Amino acid sequence: MTTVSGSPTPVTAMPGAPAPEAAQEPVTLRTIRKIVARGEKFACLTCYDATTARWLERAGVPLLLVGDTAAEMILGYEGTIHCPLDFLITITAAVKRGAPNTLVMGDMPFMSYQADDREALHNAGRFLTGGNADAVKLEVDRSFAPLIEKMARAGIPVVAHIGARPQQAKRRGGYGSVGRTAAEAKSLLADAVTLEAAGATMLLIEATPNEVSQRIVEQTAIPVIGCGAGTACHGQIVVLQDLLGLSDWQPRFARPITCLGEPIMAAARRWIEKVQASDLGPHPYRMSEQEREKF
Repeated sequence: MTTVSGSPTPVTAMPGAPAPEAAQEPVTLRTIRKIVARGEKFACLTCYDATTARWLERAGVPLLLVGDTAAEMILGYEGTIHCPLDFLITITAAVKRGAPNTLVMGDMPFMSYQADDREALHNAGRFLTGGNADAVKLEVDRSFAPLIEKMARAGIPVVAHIGARPQQAKRRGGYGSVGRTAAEAKSLLADAVTLEAAGATMLLIEATPNEVSQRIVEQTAIPVIGCGAGTACHGQIVVLQDLLGLSDWQPRFARPITCLGEPIMAAARRWIEKVQASDLGPHPYRMSEQEREKF
């Protein structure tokens, strides 16, 4: 029997599966800052459930984002704006239960913070309490600096997501990169500097040229995570399903490093065959002879 990290319930390991690693030291924002100070890079991935979170923590991934991409990956919608707030808070707590020693970031969904600052503070607080998140992420520009200041004053760690913002996709007519012109690049730099000054604890830059990210890294003092923003960033994040080759479509910057879709499909087909052939192996539950006679 092996005990899953963060769970009091012993579970039997599958034959051939690696034994769980010894419990690691909790990863905090301070840990991430120390990694950056040492000049090292750190990996991040999206995650939406406790089981997957458990394996990603065992792999040593220090930061997990419970992204509003769950609307696409889990719920089957075509865009991120369809992710319900309560659903995201629920699965954020699930991921933290699966990976209790990993830094877990909750993604504030569309219209959970844009309409009213008071509502935004309340919703962000719910991520930290009900969702047990270590930080929240907001898709913002420098016009949101007053809200970031209020969240920082309330003790809420905020990751400011700048650059391409998927929640703005309908307004822009679809997804695309940002910062290819000098004017856009200067505006993104101003966003980054202003949001850091407002109290953001980290930045996440999406779909920008590398030189733009490099300038932002040089002119800010907080960790910078890139999502299709080049190698200059301190950390890198992609959607887990993209990395595992499970997506039918994925961004060009999120190249799969394996293809799990085919093995999953093959396993399902093999299960179909076994069921049709009644090939289920020895049955584990039996009646005693005495009870069988009574029956």
